[in-house]
Amino acid sequence: MMLGRRTLLAFAGGTAAAAASRSAFAGAGDQLDTAYINARVWTGAGPDIRADAIGVKGDRIAAIGADAVRARAGKRTQIIDLQGAFVTPGFIDPHVHFVKASQMLSQPSLRDAADPRDFIARVAAAAKSLPKGQWLEGGNWDQDRWGGEMPNKSWIDAVTPDTPVAVIRYDLHMLLLNSLALKLAGIDRNTPDVAGGVIERDAKGEPTGIIKDAAKDLVLRAIGEPSADQVDAATRQGIELALSKGVTQVHPTELETISFDSTRRLHAKGETGLRFRHYLPLKDWEKQVALIKAEGRGDDWVQWGACKVVFDGSLGSRTARFYEPYADDPSTRGIVVTDPADLRRWIEGADKAGLQVTAHAIGDEANDIVLDTMAAVGAANGARDRRFRIEHVQHMKPHAIARFKEQGIIASVQPYHAIDDGRWAVRRIGEERLKTSFAFGSLLRSGAHVCMGSDWPVAPIDPLTGLDAAVNRETLDGKHPRGWHPEQRVTLAQAMHSYTQEGAYAGFNEKRLGLIAPGFLADFAVWDSDLFAIDSHSLIKAKTLRTIVGGRQRYG
Repeated sequence: MMLGRRTLLAFAGGTAAAAASRSAFAGAGDQLDTAYINARVWTGAGPDIRADAIGVKGDRIAAIGADAVRARAGKRTQIIDLQGAFVTPGFIDPHVHFVKASQMLSQPSLRDAADPRDFIARVAAAAKSLPKGQWLEGGNWDQDRWGGEMPNKSWIDAVTPDTPVAVIRYDLHMLLLNSLALKLAGIDRNTPDVAGGVIERDAKGEPTGIIKDAAKDLVLRAIGEPSADQVDAATRQGIELALSKGVTQVHPTELETISFDSTRRLHAKGETGLRFRHYLPLKDWEKQVALIKAEGRGDDWVQWGACKVVFDGSLGSRTARFYEPYADDPSTRGIVVTDPADLRRWIEGADKAGLQVTAHAIGDEANDIVLDTMAAVGAANGARDRRFRIEHVQHMKPHAIARFKEQGIIASVQPYHAIDDGRWAVRRIGEERLKTSFAFGSLLRSGAHVCMGSDWPVAPIDPLTGLDAAVNRETLDGKHPRGWHPEQRVTLAQAMHSYTQEGAYAGFNEKRLGLIAPGFLADFAVWDSDLFAIDSHSLIKAKTLRTIVGGRQRYG
């Protein structure tokens, strides 16, 4: 609610007093641009650190608390009465696949297909809506919703005779292709296996249509790249969605530059509104060094200077790398996507050049190998504030937990994965290995830096779903009402800290983002409910009323 001049004067100490003494206002150059009053502000500085007003000057927070804000309010200050609404620092999502997820907003969804018949019907309907020959993408399918039976090209060939299909599993590690798509991608019984990937074959050696991890590149080349205009249109949709959820910065952790290129184009037009810190392919680290030499590391809207590598696959695809075989497929213990020698060489080179590095690791052996590699690189290159990260950190041996604190490595985790995978994970790896899976509580108790995010589109970009998952750990199937491995639950204050300050720390932004404090960038979200005052099971029902980024209202 915006207030008029009369209310502004009253806020500044009364109409008569203000008229009698202009000293009640700061000089024109110091006057606040905007004052948000009558608020319940969680500043992020501690579980119980609250304030009741925020003053904004330019893109920065200039004052906190009613007295300080009143002292800086002037006749040109816009007063916004939040009427008791709850305010938090803007949420930071340190792991998203931004363009891929944004494109999926306009693609068919298979995520909640209840059974194979429903799956086939949805594919058929989507194919019917497309022009002949246009690729059908999207999907986010989940075979565990119907008991785990893997889809096969034979399911969909009859309903997609003229439409090449490449629909992805929701973990982004596995594609289902129909026969036409296999033909266009040049994949047949004679196609050699791909290092770091899997072409699934039947008993006769014929491809089944399931393509995993690095083998997906064969398909992506056949599909081709969308135009820059198409990508930017999708990015705009994603930005709008993120802002509507109280998210003010995201970290795209990618193996390509499509998100980076798009946000740079939009930023050049002044169109971002959402902050980005990009993690670009580690194998191309030298290109990023050259870019930094030419252009620096970006600004507060679009940053770079960091790299991402994928070391193993995913649990759902049985490609996450474990020491022991999978319980439901003893023939495999997962795969290595990146050769360990390349991993060491690339991380050492990038780190020596001053780039931040993060690595995807899900299986227990994968996490150990990445931890060992990062320790070796740190020893070789010497001490510095490098802030290595590991993405996902899903399954560990007990000894690995303490290593994050000891080595100063940030655990970048996605709580929603725990309540999603928790429906079926025991079938994959048994109960014993799950005791130190999604070990958020153990990591926080160890003193490690833990940032929390979504992995959108693998999980919703809405941070409230992540808070709910971290605090309650109730699996999506409702079978663990007291929490799946409840010893790994965290408090709401811990989860909020991980979604704000730790997200800022993970991107070297802790001196400008993640807190509501004077001098920090004016990034905050306004909610209809005090997240600390409601029952934790009601977190996902809260609504974003406004999202302010850089001192401007971007949503609401």
